[in-house]
Amino acid sequence: MATLDVGPRLIDALSVLRDRVDAARFPLPLGGAARARLNRAELLSQLDDYVMPRLRAPKAPLLAVVGGSTGAGKSTLVNSLVGRRVSEAGVLRPTTRTPVLVCHPDDHRWFAGQRVLPGLTRVWVPEQDGGEGGERNEGEEKGHGRAAGEPEAPTVRIETDAALPSGLALLDAPDIDSLVAGNRELAAELICAADVWVLVTTAARYADAVPWHLLRTAKEYDVTLVTVLDRVPHQIAAEISARYAELLLRAGLGHVPRFTIPELPESAGGGRGLLPATAVAGLREWLERHAQDPVARSAAADRTASGVIASLRSRLPALAGAAAAQHAAALRLAGRVEEAYEAAAERVRREVAAGEVLAGDARAHWHAHGLGGRADELLDALAQGLTALLVCAVEEADERAAGAWRRDPAAAEAALTAMDGAAGAAGRIGVIVRRWRRCLEELAEEETREARGGQAAERGDPVDAEEPAALLATALLGGRRARTAGENLADLLGAQSALRLCDQGARLLTTYLARALDGERERRLAPLDRLTVPPDQQAALIAAVSVVQRERHRTRSVAEREAERERGRPVADRYGRETVTR
Repeated sequence: MATLDVGPRLIDALSVLRDRVDAARFPLPLGGAARARLNRAELLSQLDDYVMPRLRAPKAPLLAVVGGSTGAGKSTLVNSLVGRRVSEAGVLRPTTRTPVLVCHPDDHRWFAGQRVLPGLTRVWVPEQDGGEGGERNEGEEKGHGRAAGEPEAPTVRIETDAALPSGLALLDAPDIDSLVAGNRELAAELICAADVWVLVTTAARYADAVPWHLLRTAKEYDVTLVTVLDRVPHQIAAEISARYAELLLRAGLGHVPRFTIPELPESAGGGRGLLPATAVAGLREWLERHAQDPVARSAAADRTASGVIASLRSRLPALAGAAAAQHAAALRLAGRVEEAYEAAAERVRREVAAGEVLAGDARAHWHAHGLGGRADELLDALAQGLTALLVCAVEEADERAAGAWRRDPAAAEAALTAMDGAAGAAGRIGVIVRRWRRCLEELAEEETREARGGQAAERGDPVDAEEPAALLATALLGGRRARTAGENLADLLGAQSALRLCDQGARLLTTYLARALDGERERRLAPLDRLTVPPDQQAALIAAVSVVQRERHRTRSVAEREAERERGRPVADRYGRETVTR
């Protein structure tokens, strides 16, 4: 196996990929969205907590994460490997709440900072009486946390002990099946940061689904894996061990190193004792050899890192597919709103052209206007009628869009949020209509002023700007029902001025009708906009993983060529010609 030769171009490509994965969002409740969110979180954990730190610091100590089900004996195993109690074990479940990382004092610098597990706060405890301690942080805290009780932020407790060989760190993780969701999530994150997974199970639970899910995941990612079958009764040790070995073989994991620990008094009663050194000697020897032998140590780390990088080929397309489904669903939901509001705009145009606004009170005021009624009252009635028409059109559009969204499984909470935006629509539309009225009056006043300088001034008849505004509004909103409004406006201002005013007023009306409907439509679409499903999310993920695969292939090819040269075997040069380097 060639050592993974990592250059800055591969690290840069992985950094870009990491940012693309971080930017991906799967907010809509589509089938597979929950799985995509979990995959995204797992990928980020592996890239942030393991792959990037390992590639940037290949000489860092080997990190072996000890994980398993509740009560499997993880803490007792870690304590026994170290030779003293560094991790609390007991009969209460879940026992391990704050993960404990133990390393040699010389390796403390590798884990004191944020190189690995950057999302966890480091805490230290004072040296125990009679215990072997290592270096301590200047700001070390008393007790097992920052304050009395559990720490609020996720933490990892750092211990140092010279009993561990340099180049090896052990991490006691929370239970992978903990009743506390936060513990389960933290356990998964810690496992993603491991160079070596040490999976601990028991003779009573070795066939449970949870440990086998971890084993299958380890196989999928080709990680360096060790299994420990703990608390095996002496009488059936051979039988249980054979069954477990058979299950591993069937799962394609027959090559995985397997260690058996018999049931001992020290592993009972809450696990407060230490197992005999002979019980953990095999596992300790394996870990020490892989930590101290440069070839074995490099192979273990390279295999895990290479396995994770290789798994991107299958994991990223699935993530990209989920991203594409999210974008398509967002477009579909937005399309339902667009269709509903296009129908609303068509309804408003049709009813305005038919003079539907000039009905009820507005029509009564129009008749009264011909008998000397007040122009401002006619304008009020027309503004109210236009507001009512727009509100009815918006409510109909909302009902149509909401019905379509309720039938779409992608909508869910977004539909409720969008419809919440309908509250206060009548008030907002009323404000826009009043602005339209003011602009119409200003337009009529300007045209009247020009007319007074001509025809009206010659006759000496002063013209009130409110009167032409009322006639203009009636002509624009009354359709055939108000044919005489345009004639009266021409008599008042002159045919040319009236025609120009009607053209300007029609454009103004179109602008404000669109403004009212567009504003409400955008409020309904805002929840989708806030979900941030970018259109290029799928393409960005596929492009990023393609670059990573290309760089990985290039670096591996270079490493293999160099290894072949060192062995003196024929190597094809860039032109396909074979050369031999002695």
